[in-house]
Amino acid sequence: MVLALSLLALTLSATPPTPPSGQALNTQGFRLYQAGKYPEALARFQAAAQAKPDYALAHYNVAATLGLLRKQGKVCEYSAHRDVIVEKLTTAVRLDPRRLKRARDDADLDVIRDTLGWQKLLGLTPEKVADVPALVRAVSWYGPGVGVYGTTRALKFQDGGRVEFWQREVDDSGTPRESRTPGTYTVRGRAVEITLKGRKPVSGTLSTGGVLTFPEALGTFTDSPSECDA
Repeated sequence: MVLALSLLALTLSATPPTPPSGQALNTQGFRLYQAGKYPEALARFQAAAQAKPDYALAHYNVAATLGLLRKQGKVCEYSAHRDVIVEKLTTAVRLDPRRLKRARDDADLDVIRDTLGWQKLLGLTPEKVADVPALVRAVSWYGPGVGVYGTTRALKFQDGGRVEFWQREVDDSGTPRESRTPGTYTVRGRAVEITLKGRKPVSGTLSTGGVLTFPEALGTFTDSPSECDA
């Protein structure tokens, strides 16, 4: 009998512990978030989403915490890119549409308000011609990156037919210099015409995939800036 009990105790001690549930991991993450330990909170939320892939709150908390880390300038350290945040939030809303109501008032997600992904969650899409004018104004548009300098061109369309073209130029010594050029614009269907101060008008189009393309003088723009490239 003693031998049997010893064998039972040995078997029980050799049984691996039950891993924490998605809900438990999410609760741990929330406490860390409240304590201001955001990287640790992010790790718990990510583990919760992995442990329970259909757990909408965990995906939402990943998105919100990434948004906060992005605000703190820790984009590259934690991959807090706008498209990643949008992807996590979109997953949360797909699993639980009530998450969208919370997201509307969540300051952690302010960093994605000017993305196509957020506008899609609000019901706008570049696939609808009627939505093009609103999307052009609501989204911040970025040109491709140039190595360590990142995005070197951007467009911001404003109310009243005004637009601003931002540009970063790098001289031979590697010193960047920024400039901002105001202008006006009009939208007809998918066509977007821009007239920058001191320049001739140029016409581009917004594709159904959400890419804003102009002739070579301006080039191509999306809602994602180039970040963290070597």
